[in-house]
Amino acid sequence: MADPALGQIREMARPLRTPADLDPLLERIGDARVVAVGEASHGTHEYYAWRAALTRRLVEELGFDLVAVEGDWPDCYRVDRSVRLRPGADEDPRDALDAFARWPTWMWANDDVVDFCRWLRDRNAGLPEEDRVGFYGIDVYSLWDSMHELVGWLAEHEPGHVGQARQALACFEPFGEDGAEYAFASRFAPISCEQEAVDLLRSLCERRGEAEAATGADARFAAEQNAAVVVGAERYYRAMVRGSAESWNVRDVHMADTLDRLLDHAGPKAVVWEHNTHVGDARATDMAGAGMTNVGQLLRERHGADDVVLVGFGGHRGGVVAGREWGAQMERMAVPPARAGSLEALLHDAVGADALFVHPRGERPGWLHRQLDHRAIGVVYRPERERWGNYVPTVLGERYDAFLYLEETTPLQPLHLERADEHVPVAAFDE
Repeated sequence: MADPALGQIREMARPLRTPADLDPLLERIGDARVVAVGEASHGTHEYYAWRAALTRRLVEELGFDLVAVEGDWPDCYRVDRSVRLRPGADEDPRDALDAFARWPTWMWANDDVVDFCRWLRDRNAGLPEEDRVGFYGIDVYSLWDSMHELVGWLAEHEPGHVGQARQALACFEPFGEDGAEYAFASRFAPISCEQEAVDLLRSLCERRGEAEAATGADARFAAEQNAAVVVGAERYYRAMVRGSAESWNVRDVHMADTLDRLLDHAGPKAVVWEHNTHVGDARATDMAGAGMTNVGQLLRERHGADDVVLVGFGGHRGGVVAGREWGAQMERMAVPPARAGSLEALLHDAVGADALFVHPRGERPGWLHRQLDHRAIGVVYRPERERWGNYVPTVLGERYDAFLYLEETTPLQPLHLERADEHVPVAAFDE
């Protein structure tokens, strides 16, 4: 007997061939302030290309003000300065993206992101400075880079306060700029640099008004954000040794907090680019049972479901760029057909072609309420584990507001070979 869901899926499916096919999704987005757009892997061309195509339309047609990505603040700030044509910035955003050095560099240093950032710079060039759309990193990993950036900024703009920053940096120095080393040291000894980091952030915030007048609101905001990264990263590394759920939550709360600050500073409308595991509401997956929250859930809780649209991606088969372990050389890997019984296999059986699904606000067809395994490929991927890993149990209609299905995908094109200088362990699902 044929699965009744197949007919429901075919009825809902909309063609996905050109950016104009995104019209139903833009209608669904409407006046929402935040659109979080996922990806089912960190190394697939089609996910990046369609996400960029959607973002261009959001910027041009719906007036979105900023793009916030699952990347490090210092690296992305260099990109932001380029796309907003700041004095002394790289004239070509490719140069800023090519400078990314922390593994996995291909997440942002790739041709698809270059194309989008060049488009954004060209568009911004015709706008007043205050109307230019920015590009920001909201992740938590750049503890030492952010500390060094902050010390340099204070030395130039607030030399009377640089001593406090150097004192905070000195607390971390014994660990050789190794997050794992700091994490394990804090497990076996009463070691913590938390108070130094928190005091530094508090001090910066207290001096905000006077400093903004002297250095400009953007530069001051960047300094404060580097300090916030230090606070968040210190907490992340200490949580890392206590379990994946706690460290995951520290990281996603940091990203949601950073986005809220950006909405106040550069908003009021933001596009977020992150992996599906961060974008899709954790309550619609087995993550909730493991005690995890994520950015998508936090956005809905903080801003309301009407002001937030969560968009997921998935693919049936194809190719991806990933590493076989953390810090390994990147590889172009084949992604096998989705395993039987999964969301992607069901969509393949029903439509067998690229398709857009925009979920109704009210009553939904039954298949959107099913729990189905939904593939999630991170920067670490081993295709041979597809039989028992790489999938997240998901209720699609609750996890996302819309879903883009790609029948066959291809690897993205990195700008350069990565440099595995800093191997920072990450929480479950998004390795």
